[in-house]
Amino acid sequence: MKQIISLNVNNDIYQIAAYPSQTLLDVLRDDLGLTGTKRSCGTGTCGMCTVILDKKAVLACLTLAVECEGKSITTIEGISNPDGTLHPIQKSFVENGAVQCGFCSPGIIMTAKALIDKNPNPKEEDIKEALAGTICRCTGHFKTIEAVQKAAEHINKESGNGSKAE
Repeated sequence: MKQIISLNVNNDIYQIAAYPSQTLLDVLRDDLGLTGTKRSCGTGTCGMCTVILDKKAVLACLTLAVECEGKSITTIEGISNPDGTLHPIQKSFVENGAVQCGFCSPGIIMTAKALIDKNPNPKEEDIKEALAGTICRCTGHFKTIEAVQKAAEHINKESGNGSKAE
């Protein structure tokens, strides 16, 4: 039997009727039309469905929607700047050739955002560890690691942190 839940997605509140077994991925894509979060393996092995839940990267295919009530959910659609321009991580992915077919990009970008939000100066090893749960079949992660490093540097410069990512 469905139950009514309230979800805070990208700072908008939605009232959704969801089955207790319904995943956050299904609600985001099918009920809210937020298709940037990709449906791929459905078993939590590829990372394509990564979203940020209360500042932590989580796999939407393994997260029950009913468990997200009262929590803040951010999808790829919710990270662009208020004026519609790309988030620095998105921009860095484009500028550094870390986007090929683009299918994996939302999940990897959300994983990178959660990392940089938690650790503004990630070392290469930190980036590799954070991205270990994501799979890109087009480019591997060489360009992605570079894009995350440059995005962290840019974000730090804009925030006045002054520290450079190593």
